[in-house]
Amino acid sequence: MDIGLLSVSMGVYSTKRIAEEAEKAGHNIEQIDHTKCSVKLGSGKPQVYYQGDNITNEFNAIIPRIGSKVTRHGIAIVKQFEMNGVFSTARALSIARARNKVRTMQIMGRKGIPIPPTLFSINPDDIEEQIELLGGAPVIIKLQEGTHGLGVILADSKKSAKSIIDTFYKMDTSILLQKYIQEANGEDIRIIVVGNKIVASMKRISEIGDFRSNMHRGAEAQKVTLTSQERYIALNATKHLGLGVAGVDLMRSKKGPLLIEVNASPGLRGIEAATNINVAKEIINYVEKNGYHRRK
Repeated sequence: MDIGLLSVSMGVYSTKRIAEEAEKAGHNIEQIDHTKCSVKLGSGKPQVYYQGDNITNEFNAIIPRIGSKVTRHGIAIVKQFEMNGVFSTARALSIARARNKVRTMQIMGRKGIPIPPTLFSINPDDIEEQIELLGGAPVIIKLQEGTHGLGVILADSKKSAKSIIDTFYKMDTSILLQKYIQEANGEDIRIIVVGNKIVASMKRISEIGDFRSNMHRGAEAQKVTLTSQERYIALNATKHLGLGVAGVDLMRSKKGPLLIEVNASPGLRGIEAATNINVAKEIINYVEKNGYHRRK
């Protein structure tokens, strides 16, 4: 099988691991820097060009690893491959939904997936009321398209929350507010879903003095046993967003597990190290089962 791996560099751990497992399985895999791809529109189907070559029909399947800073361009490239019958582990629409935290929360809320109390507004005139709608301070303030824990702020008092929120509104920056779940104690659970099954899960524990439990922020990780409800949430959240591969983040609260985020390009380093599970191989197996149907 010919596989296109859309990633900015082979130096990225997850990209390298996926390429290794594809080669071990006997596939031809090529890393494509999607930021250097161009789309030609006109008569007929759109064509994708990379380094001067038309690569539209080069692959049976693509594995998108789209960075948050180039989301719009990345999903445009993915969409053009889709329109030409190429299988993708993540559809363009699904990537766009997962990258926008408000849209993700809207979908989860409509589907009955439990989430933390969340508020979205652009009104700078009733910030105090917004905070009170979440039960008062402390509150979590998030950029809508942040990643790796960046753009996530804990405001521990009403005064600091109002100041931060007001600043973001004046900067015309899209944010959302969430109730701070104190009993989570800086811990969350990352679950990797591939296809319709859970392949790995870990608990992430934040560094002392930091409430964010992202591995990029120095969190520790350990294996975790999931409850039936946590498994249900992870599988259904992935299905509702239409993702073939996803990293689902949950938080344990007094009221049960709450969904925090769904990542369309989950990192593999932390979870493979913590669980000793070959997640990259699971992704390649999924591509094998679905990629051969592409129109020749």
